[in-house]
Amino acid sequence: MERKISADLATQETLKLAREENIQTIWDRSALQDPHCGFGMLGVCCKNCNLGPCRIDPFGEGAEFGACGADKDVIAARNLLRHTAAGSACHSDHGRDLTLALLALAQGKTQGYSIKAEEKLKDLAREFSVSIDNRPLNVIAEDLAKKMLAEYGQQEGELVFVKRAPKKRRELWRKLGIMPRGVDREITEALSRTNIGVDNDYHSLTMSMMKTALTDGWGGSMAATEISDILFGLPEPIRSQANLGVLKEDEVNIILHGHVPLLSDVVAETAMDEKLIAKAKAKGAKGINIAGVCCTANEVLVRKGIPVAGNFLQQELAIITGAVDLMIVDLQCIMPSLPRVASCFHTKIVSTHDKARFPGVEHVEFKEENAVDTAKRLIESAIENYLKRDKSRVHIPKQKTDMVVGFTAEGVFHHLGGKFRSSYRPLNNAIIEGRIRGIVAVVGCDNPKNLSGGSHIAMVKELLAHDILVVQTGCSAIACGKAGLLQPEAALEYAGLGLREVCAAVGIPPVLHSGACVDNSRILIECCNILNEGGLGEDFSDLPVAGAAPEWMSEKAIAIGWYAIASGIMVLFGSPLPVLGSENLTRFLTKELFDIVGAGWAFEEDPVKGAQLLISHVNTKREKLKLGPMLHAPLIRKERMAVTA
Repeated sequence: MERKISADLATQETLKLAREENIQTIWDRSALQDPHCGFGMLGVCCKNCNLGPCRIDPFGEGAEFGACGADKDVIAARNLLRHTAAGSACHSDHGRDLTLALLALAQGKTQGYSIKAEEKLKDLAREFSVSIDNRPLNVIAEDLAKKMLAEYGQQEGELVFVKRAPKKRRELWRKLGIMPRGVDREITEALSRTNIGVDNDYHSLTMSMMKTALTDGWGGSMAATEISDILFGLPEPIRSQANLGVLKEDEVNIILHGHVPLLSDVVAETAMDEKLIAKAKAKGAKGINIAGVCCTANEVLVRKGIPVAGNFLQQELAIITGAVDLMIVDLQCIMPSLPRVASCFHTKIVSTHDKARFPGVEHVEFKEENAVDTAKRLIESAIENYLKRDKSRVHIPKQKTDMVVGFTAEGVFHHLGGKFRSSYRPLNNAIIEGRIRGIVAVVGCDNPKNLSGGSHIAMVKELLAHDILVVQTGCSAIACGKAGLLQPEAALEYAGLGLREVCAAVGIPPVLHSGACVDNSRILIECCNILNEGGLGEDFSDLPVAGAAPEWMSEKAIAIGWYAIASGIMVLFGSPLPVLGSENLTRFLTKELFDIVGAGWAFEEDPVKGAQLLISHVNTKREKLKLGPMLHAPLIRKERMAVTA
């Protein structure tokens, strides 16, 4: 039986076209890898030195130790720590790039940027002990940027943002020795620990995983989110659309792909230039259409309402529609296959970030000092390339779905309490009184090993039926957006009666899109605000909340999972971390950590069963808080989506 590949109709349609054209996609390459290396899946292979590569027989019939003497516990733990360090480095470098951009703006070295959120800049300056009294904004911004950059190389002390965490949690971090000192220091130390003959205790290696990841969640990622808001504006609820159907046959189509919004935001602004639109019309197009893929899409989506052409797995499919004239990429989650796919069409790929180069692709180095000029140059190249489009090969699926996005930690105050009485109290009361059972963040990537997108959708629908409010970021949010779950009307069809009442009263969807994957830091702040409002405990580990990534694939997802767990929030992954070859490490991560940090990992490939584990966890937290029973029974859904991995 042919395995099911995606829950999305536009994806199915475009994949059929790709196979007719004999164009290889990620689904084909994934199938060619079957069966995946069993040792790698279990985490018991090591190539950290030239004594190997070594592998441990998980069945006890072969080698019990690597050549150096490392057993399966230390090998699996070292491998996972390396994944965590790489994921943390990627997100933290994102934050560094944005902080450097803020510094350049403050020093008058940029083009096309301005401070869009003055009050947030001032609030952040106060947090970093930067004086704001009678000082120009650019001076405040310069001092703030320098202080934030200093935290990357800081050798002692604590990161400023950790002060936002509950006192009880900070005390635990200090007690366990996992309070992060500086971003780069912890990442460097993590890699040092994994070298041959350094740290050989899976317990201490696990502590290093949490310490390293905390520099991401409470350091680099949080910095990236805060500075993005300052430079590009705070997201507010805005309507838009998602799926390949947002591409247009009669306009110049430009795709923004990657993660860092420094260039994409300027491109989106510049594309509205009447002179550029006139140039496009002179070439026979009706206009210029900007759309996004992956998390750059989410950045311009939540601030400008720019439509989303697709998530991670649809980046090749966007090209296969034959309608994309230019794809601008920066970094993270960009498939090396794109130039090969683009060679089958007229599509032009342009890389823009020095850290992300692609053989055979034109590279246009992006610098903040000439951002607008670069954006114009790129848009003009797309207009010229429009003339090369073969209209007979254009095949754009009709699927596109309306959605409402742009929900932030700051916005919750106003959505629930109104402009003049902004408060988290209505949310806390809804949980305490039993209208909302709890909150689950369903985030992360989409993966061809799963029924792509389907795992997110099935899990979220099960959570909604049990009155769980769902918060989303990244490709998971796009998947649910395409399925219609990011519409206020979705509450009427999928949410339990209690959650439905809250959504109807406030006018919000039952699934809240909060931004890009780096914006999971917003979810941490939302948890802080819930605790500060009172009535639901003193620490993250008290809250009826959890996190899930049903189709994770990136090392960044591992880092995100770790900083949530280190903060006291339980996390479920749809497929296991590569640790199952070590019974001791698996038990430590999934059981013993709960007694140490109040949270740990769970693994469940079936998304409905995974949702039920999350619901059970939320119920346990409600019982410990001595909250009353739910006001309504769960919604009984007659049909459940069958998922074939």
